[in-house]
Amino acid sequence: MPSTATSTLLSAGPALFAPDISVDGTAVLFVADVSRATIFAFELPEEEPAGEAAEVRVDQLGAKVASLLGVERDDAVIRGMAVHPTSHAVYLSIARGRGPEAGPVVVRAGTDGELSIVELDDLPVTSFELDDAPAADDERMDHWLDGNESTSQPREIHGVTLNIAMVPVQRSTITGLAWVDGSLFVAGLSNEEFSSRLRQVAYPFDGSATGTSVEIFHVDHGKYETQSPIRALTSFDGGSSILATYTCTPVVQFSLDQLRGEGLVRGRTVAELGPMNQPFSLVSYDRDGEEFLLVSNTRHPLLKIPAAAVAGQDPLSVPASEPDSSLGIPRESLPHAGVTWMANLDRGSIVVVQHDGDDTRLRTFRADEL
Repeated sequence: MPSTATSTLLSAGPALFAPDISVDGTAVLFVADVSRATIFAFELPEEEPAGEAAEVRVDQLGAKVASLLGVERDDAVIRGMAVHPTSHAVYLSIARGRGPEAGPVVVRAGTDGELSIVELDDLPVTSFELDDAPAADDERMDHWLDGNESTSQPREIHGVTLNIAMVPVQRSTITGLAWVDGSLFVAGLSNEEFSSRLRQVAYPFDGSATGTSVEIFHVDHGKYETQSPIRALTSFDGGSSILATYTCTPVVQFSLDQLRGEGLVRGRTVAELGPMNQPFSLVSYDRDGEEFLLVSNTRHPLLKIPAAAVAGQDPLSVPASEPDSSLGIPRESLPHAGVTWMANLDRGSIVVVQHDGDDTRLRTFRADEL
């Protein structure tokens, strides 16, 4: 139910800005508090609009954030990223430490490259608590491959070494946020039998929400799955559908007409991007009059997909182990390794967090670089 929140976040999770600015310049920043299965909507005061060629670049991001927060560099873990609609400042949702006890903080990176802590307690805020979160004593576990958990352990699978953490499913209650056709969509796991869930939440929060259990065909696993959470999602096809991606790494389309909270909805798997891999972000951008999709992930450089190919792709339903299996729509590996979190500055540029040697950096890619 909606409420006025007066306490700070208890955990760091995905972040997203609502695309519309109020008449007084206020912008709404959604931040997920995973430990409380709650979405907070912070109202930020007006910010100066970005110039036409403005971009965000911060070298040695990890070291600078750690210094700002007073922690070791490895103890500042990014869990989400969003871009302010007018100023183009980047807001980072960061965990101070690793594991379920890590405290949250939001850090702002301006187009001038300066970092600052966002004082959330000073902002007007409302919240919405999900009513379908897994219980604290739920014994089911989720697999995280990002290597950022204190419990991550190296494991060799088919000659590939992965850093895998087993975490309680409650910590995957909220795995992604998207703004689609005027509503906030929240992806993650639930306490339902078919636990993979897409919730549509009205904003301003009025207590109404629709949750739908979703199913996909996983080409690499060779079966339909209802327990794997969406890792990243975005609005697609003019807001009439959602494109989502999962671990190991199917890309799936869901029509908004299906997501009415009635029964189990099967998405249309349109691509398989490879096993032993976990996506971070999924964004779209425009280049030369065409729309493209980017998927950042733990194992490969940036993957680029032509959006126009999605409509004509038949649903993938044959296991990868069979000779007539298909990987679906074409994809291209771009020469940009180490990219994790991504968000649009605008339709023609993407800001990313990119590993750079022993540290990370924020940088902006223009469409002609992608």
